[in-house]
Amino acid sequence: MAPWDAPLIKKGMTEQLATRRARIAAGEKPLGWKVGLGAPASLAKLGLEGPVVGFLMQRALLPSGATVSLKDYTRPVAEPEIAVRMKTDLGANTSTEAVLAAIKEIMPAIELADLDPVPAPDNLDVVLEGDIYQRQVLLGEKTRAGGSVAGLTSTVMRRNAVFNTTTDPEALTGKLVDIVALVANTLAAFGEKLSAGDIIITGSITPPPMIEKDETDFIHAIDPIGDVSVKFTW
Repeated sequence: MAPWDAPLIKKGMTEQLATRRARIAAGEKPLGWKVGLGAPASLAKLGLEGPVVGFLMQRALLPSGATVSLKDYTRPVAEPEIAVRMKTDLGANTSTEAVLAAIKEIMPAIELADLDPVPAPDNLDVVLEGDIYQRQVLLGEKTRAGGSVAGLTSTVMRRNAVFNTTTDPEALTGKLVDIVALVANTLAAFGEKLSAGDIIITGSITPPPMIEKDETDFIHAIDPIGDVSVKFTW
């Protein structure tokens, strides 16, 4: 069974995409897509065959260095990610080579999410209907052409100290090319399309860090590309 054919996933995706279409019809501009719940431990705990897909809107996009109030968040999370920008449309069931050819560039990203309710095997439809906790997204200003992650090092800074560093930014998320293909396949299954210009944030490189009330900033650097940062108020 394909990941998107599980009954709760199908129900949640149908509702989620109906909300997206309504928001676009009301004048909002789409930004792209996100994946979530894709770490091996999450997949096993939730009984998922693969990551789930949500959407991004332009109104959620903030410039690097922006300040965000977390006052209304219940369980704030800042996820260090790699973002992909598409060069061309991508349909379902395409080859690895075709996926790589459709990617324009990659860049560091941070997603801000509100992890409420905590995901469980019996509430995945609710999680998807709520767009997988999506609140804001920040993208780095510098990019690398193409979709290769070879030679990249991800470093996360919290409280002015290194929180995590890895030379394998795909260890928890899975291969970037596979994530892009999964997004294209999932969207095609629900009558949507991965389009040129779309951004995909490809999942948290670390276990999603919960932001605590003594924290005022969060930085994600992908060397040698560049970094992206966000500041917090409470």
